[in-house]
Amino acid sequence: MQLSFADALPPESTPVDGEGAFSLERRFDAPFVAGLAMREKQVQQSYRPIISIHKWFARRPGSVFRSLILSEFAEKELREAYWAGNRFDAVVADPFMGGGTTVFESLRVGASAVGCDVNPMAYWLVRQAVDPIDLDAFRAAGRQVFDELNSRIGELYKTACTSCAKEADVKYFLWVKTCACPGCGKQTSLFPGYRVAESVRHPKEVFTCPACDILQEFGKGEEKACAKCGLDLSQGNTRRGKTSCLDCGTEFAHLKELGSPPEHRLFAIEYQCPHCYASTPGRQFKSPDADDHRKLRQAADMREGGAADPADGLALDGLALDDAIPDDAIPEGDETNRLHRWGYSRYRELFSSRQQLGLGILAGIIRKVEDRRMRHALATVFSDFLRYQNLLCRYDTYALKCQDIFSVHGYPVGLVACENNLPGIPRVGSGSFIHFVEKFAKAKKYAQAPYETTQSRGAKKTVPTPGESIEAAVVAAEPHPADRAAWLNCSPSQVLDLRDESLDAVFTDPPYFDNVQYAELMDFCFVWLRRILADEDEAFRRASTRTAYELTGNRTLGRGLENFTSGLSEVFVRMSAAMKRGAPFAFTYHHNDPAAYVPLVVAMLDAGFTCTAVLPAPAEMAASLHIAGTNSSILDSVFVCRKREYAAAAASLPAPRGSVAAAVARDVASMKAAGYACTAGDLACLEAGHVAGEAVRTLANGEWDPRAPVGARMAAVRAAVETIADRKAADRKVVDRKVGAQ
Repeated sequence: MQLSFADALPPESTPVDGEGAFSLERRFDAPFVAGLAMREKQVQQSYRPIISIHKWFARRPGSVFRSLILSEFAEKELREAYWAGNRFDAVVADPFMGGGTTVFESLRVGASAVGCDVNPMAYWLVRQAVDPIDLDAFRAAGRQVFDELNSRIGELYKTACTSCAKEADVKYFLWVKTCACPGCGKQTSLFPGYRVAESVRHPKEVFTCPACDILQEFGKGEEKACAKCGLDLSQGNTRRGKTSCLDCGTEFAHLKELGSPPEHRLFAIEYQCPHCYASTPGRQFKSPDADDHRKLRQAADMREGGAADPADGLALDGLALDDAIPDDAIPEGDETNRLHRWGYSRYRELFSSRQQLGLGILAGIIRKVEDRRMRHALATVFSDFLRYQNLLCRYDTYALKCQDIFSVHGYPVGLVACENNLPGIPRVGSGSFIHFVEKFAKAKKYAQAPYETTQSRGAKKTVPTPGESIEAAVVAAEPHPADRAAWLNCSPSQVLDLRDESLDAVFTDPPYFDNVQYAELMDFCFVWLRRILADEDEAFRRASTRTAYELTGNRTLGRGLENFTSGLSEVFVRMSAAMKRGAPFAFTYHHNDPAAYVPLVVAMLDAGFTCTAVLPAPAEMAASLHIAGTNSSILDSVFVCRKREYAAAAASLPAPRGSVAAAVARDVASMKAAGYACTAGDLACLEAGHVAGEAVRTLANGEWDPRAPVGARMAAVRAAVETIADRKAADRKVVDRKVGAQ
């Protein structure tokens, strides 16, 4: 399909009828929403600070879900209602709650929310976002915990300034993996490169010499050779899985030689001296000295001493230090198998002795916080900041900061690790406990008084939405429309006990088959958090977030498309049974593989739905690490469904216009109106979405048996999709001729 043919086609625009029926399909303003969503995804934590409560993966823009809700329930046009405070009496459900976007946006506009997710981490983070809290009391409790933590381990994060010799705070410790050379038997460092810092936020480039174990600085264009031994520092000794020994020159595949778990060597420190930093150009780096290595041994001794003697000064709320540190085995999985290949078998091996010591002590301090709300909030902070406190974190040589372990949706194992200051330096650096306390507080402040952000003359401007709030009562039973309460469940959605005809709408973002292994990744936090919460919440009494009910494809566990299809169908059917007559069921989806849409079509048909619209909406940032350099789409298809019998009887239903090719052309024009030019990947995903929508409408008009074997139902959908696909080439030619005639 050519991008140019859509330029002459205006976005689809249908007048709003007076009855309000099918409001979402008519009122959704794709160019307006696209502009909002693309700006939000550039700095999502700025536009939706609530997401800073805790890490979750592949969050969809809050602006998209706010727009979906307002398009259905508001009486005003979307461009007017979006910036105003809103209040509706309704019950909105999300059976795949995840990071909580639907729950947050529903509560904002006064609706009650029903949220469900099988993953206890999703349940917990949404609960913490919604549960009201006294921010002044929380900040005070956080500072008290920080002070106690700092008094116990703060000295382990000090170093001597190389300029004034006074004590300074360490920001980051840099470690490199080592292994024994099969040629000479000596330990060699595995450096993919010797550069520590680029000359962007520091006046010169900083390199380490592995032979002399010293840091040196070079101006741009200068020869990168060690001044002491002459070693060429322009490239490391490890490349494409092979390492050259720094002593004997033997080249070997290091993955086969590494220990289990891999050993590390401290080689560089970035610090900030309160006496010299203001007069120092750039950042402050040093090679570790004897006292730095002494503190490493001290931390290791404290860690082992705490494990051995629960009666000593490291006793934690009646527990030995070792009992606060998870010893869980890392199970097999599509993502965790990468850790196994590197020799990691238990979660605690992903943390240094100093990190284990500090995290164990911090967990014990938090357990002793008396106020339940404060204890739970601080436990959430603890869980979230773990992603910056482990040996899989990397150091960004450009931005000169620690990178989150989950900066990609997996377990990246780098050769160089960045160890963050665990207690943290107030107002300096990021990723430490004290920084995450403030991050949580900012998220909760937004929850209490949410706002929207717009652009005015190139500058951001916040727009208050009076009367709106994300905080609400968390209740133990299904709420009524006027309650403005949240009923949050950690259970499979297909067994959720819902009243018949109790839901005014369902808005959700289901799993995208095998795109993200949520449970495998969130176990990293869960194994720590459950040691704080197991006595207080049933969701944390299990060993793992993994469950047979999780709806993700997983090759290791043998979960394929049939399993995904059956699970989606059960959830869609359960939601359909609880929905009011004519209520919308809308969900976002995109996938590169057309086969991944077959389960969606089956689920919609099994639930008695027809597809009344497929709408385009940006979902990702084009520069995202998951998107850049691939053929992936940044656009979601938003499938809007209604029950078949209601849709068939409703004269106000806006009938789909034209072919799949014409529908894609309208989407392309809508995105162009928002300032975005669709890529080939976008076109493929948009087309797959419209084909799926047409397949639902086609099969809904015939005989569909939801009791047939799942394989037979999937085969019927594939056949319908193939028939629709066969028409696409002819449809494109017709559209091209119409455009040419214009």
